[in-house]
Amino acid sequence: MAEPSQKKKPWKNQEKSPENNGLPEYARYTGLGVQMIVIILLSVWGGIKLDKLLMFETPVFTIILSLLGVFASIYTAVKDFIK
Repeated sequence: MAEPSQKKKPWKNQEKSPENNGLPEYARYTGLGVQMIVIILLSVWGGIKLDKLLMFETPVFTIILSLLGVFASIYTAVKDFIK
């Protein structure tokens, strides 16, 4: 049985290398993309529902809320990217 003071040596391929840093970065940017898509889709869905509720012939709220959703998702992405 190994003593607690002795540390196990990492395997050769488990050492830190630039190749092993890909998964956390990939997960971070994937989450960022999913977050942007969700914000845009929710704002478009809300605009469609408002247009149907208020019975507008032209999709005023769909256009306005979809643009706001795009700007909000870009703002969120830039804010998270800077962290």
